[in-house]
Amino acid sequence: MVPEEINHPYPGDPDSGSGSAATKQFVTTLRTSWLDLRIVVEHQIAEGDWVMTRWIARGTYQAGNPTLPATAVGKPATITGISINRFAGGKSVENWTEYDRLGMLQQLGVMPAQRQVGA
Repeated sequence: MVPEEINHPYPGDPDSGSGSAATKQFVTTLRTSWLDLRIVVEHQIAEGDWVMTRWIARGTYQAGNPTLPATAVGKPATITGISINRFAGGKSVENWTEYDRLGMLQQLGVMPAQRQVGA
């Protein structure tokens, strides 16, 4: 990543800024908010200057995210997502990440789970 990398926030999330300092802060918050966090790259596709990564993250929420209530603390979640990076000179200069926010909120008990049709 370059120091001026542009980070595009997930819709509805606060914009944490761009650049390497913002990315470092995001990673620090992520690692302190999620106990036993593990992220596995499932697939990666590259074309030209673009790289798409499909990933799965697993962990137990420990607080620290202002968008999540205290009732979510101590609950495990498995979150799937896709990150897209644009590269220049061999370094990431721009990135977007989309993840299954609804599924995460349901697992943390913040939103009710979807009922099965006919149940």
